[in-house]
Amino acid sequence: MERFRQEHPRSGQLYEEARSHLPGGVPMHWMVRWAGPYPIFAESGQGAHFTCVDGHRYLDLCLGDTGAMTGHAPPATVEAVIEQARRGFTFMLPNENAIWVARELSRRFGLPYWQLALTATDANRFAIRLARHLTGKPKILVFNYCYHGSVDETFISLHQGHPGPRPGNIGPGVNPTETTRVVEWNDLGALETELAHGDVSCVLAEPVMTNVGIIHPDPGYHEALRRLTRQHGSLLILDETHTICAGPGGYTREHGLQPDMLTIGKPIGGGVPVGVYGMSLELAERMQERIHVDECDTGGIGGTLAGNALSLAAVRATLEHVLTEDLYQRTVPLAARFTNGVQSVIQEFSLPWIVKELGCRAEYWFHPKGPRNGGEAVAAVDSQLDRYMHLCALNRRILMTPFHNMALIAPDTTEADIDRHTSVFRESVAQLFQAR
Repeated sequence: MERFRQEHPRSGQLYEEARSHLPGGVPMHWMVRWAGPYPIFAESGQGAHFTCVDGHRYLDLCLGDTGAMTGHAPPATVEAVIEQARRGFTFMLPNENAIWVARELSRRFGLPYWQLALTATDANRFAIRLARHLTGKPKILVFNYCYHGSVDETFISLHQGHPGPRPGNIGPGVNPTETTRVVEWNDLGALETELAHGDVSCVLAEPVMTNVGIIHPDPGYHEALRRLTRQHGSLLILDETHTICAGPGGYTREHGLQPDMLTIGKPIGGGVPVGVYGMSLELAERMQERIHVDECDTGGIGGTLAGNALSLAAVRATLEHVLTEDLYQRTVPLAARFTNGVQSVIQEFSLPWIVKELGCRAEYWFHPKGPRNGGEAVAAVDSQLDRYMHLCALNRRILMTPFHNMALIAPDTTEADIDRHTSVFRESVAQLFQAR
């Protein structure tokens, strides 16, 4: 911590100044979660690196928690945004990019119809509203310690097997047990029991849990999830915001999944705020039948800036030129190299730790066995060890995701970058042994 303070005096000065006008000294309160005594203030970024106000250049393995998965300031996206900015940001009118984007999303994910939002949070919120409207059922179902943005209904967790507001849930309008059923990931028995109540409009899930660490589905789990939702008349919504790391069409295309709706946000705009939600032909037809034109602007779905020209230009450029098949051919092998490097250190020091991988994303756990669900994942957290490892990385110019030990690989990350992380990881572990 002392080393951090010595090497980041300008960030410290800005933090003290910010505390006079920003609660916690940050523009969004979760930014206090960084491991240092105050957050690093960023100055600029390009590709897999950024520079802070103290002049240090960092290898960025956080990448805006997927928001900058395509790297900072990807040239094609930057050029498209600049060109569109000259022609106007927003009109409340469609343009040709909307057609291209919807067609490309349909090609990638298999759902024919799409709508625009500004964030994945909004995309999830709107998808949930549509599910309730079209099924006539009041509740949704989510998985313990899931994360789907700031959607009210999803801030629920299990406490010794009983559902209740998730710890830290700020000012919920109603107890989420009124709106939501919650079960553990990979527990088919619990899933079937909750769906059998007959009041679940939709199941909202990441295809692989990522926001409490990477937790893969058991073999056959997705097939059973799809079968049970259909059996009980519930829609299946898959949130690919993070799992797009699995491939150009996300985990959905890589594994042939068949959701009724699909949401995604952050990465498809190359850093420009955007969200989208897709739906099947049947749902699109039911939506148009059930929503009256004279009331469609007051139904709680949409926003004045949703589908704006600037966001659409960014999405088209990012999908067409950046978030391509070639990107994954470069980044997935680098994630495997990251995993192998971390694993080699774990074996060298005989640590009871593991490392898991999903496409171009990897993560290490301070636990001998991979959790199968959110409850096990939360129980495995070692906050002090997390903070130590993050600070060691920060002090050696590597940024990891603040909420867990996740690394995401940008298109221009190099083998040397990955090997540098392995070296820093080893040094950090070795210091723990020297301190014993």
